[in-house]
Amino acid sequence: MSRRDQIRMTPDEVQAYLTEQKVINVASIGPNGRPHLTALWYYPHEGGVATWTYGSSQKGKNLRRLPQATVLVESGESYDQLRGLSFEADVEIVEDIETVTQMGTALMMRYSGAEPGAPVPDELRALIARQAPKRIGLILRPTKIASWDHSKLGGVY
Repeated sequence: MSRRDQIRMTPDEVQAYLTEQKVINVASIGPNGRPHLTALWYYPHEGGVATWTYGSSQKGKNLRRLPQATVLVESGESYDQLRGLSFEADVEIVEDIETVTQMGTALMMRYSGAEPGAPVPDELRALIARQAPKRIGLILRPTKIASWDHSKLGGVY
């Protein structure tokens, strides 16, 4: 078995890793043809991830022009701890304000540390309601995934 095969995550491990991590790096293609890279909060969604951004942002403009992205999630401080995944994704842009509001709520509840299904505090609901009209939702659905978990090597390289 190749080293590459040994460190590849299973589909369940990929989903668990996405649930555990907090920041993705998203590359879209800018108007000059170069990659435009941004870090975003996200939540796992339909085998991929979902997030939101300002509709007028550069990434929003890029993804309207070409709804494709590459996503990177990685962690580890030393070689034996390196874990991550990179995936190419088709991107769905969500503009319906009610849906964008739901997506913003899911994001903010995740990053506030709230338990899934916990009630949304009124202050948070009001904040998201003010932001949602300026935002778009992004659903990033993987079309190709590469993953690695060097801890699977057990310290043998």
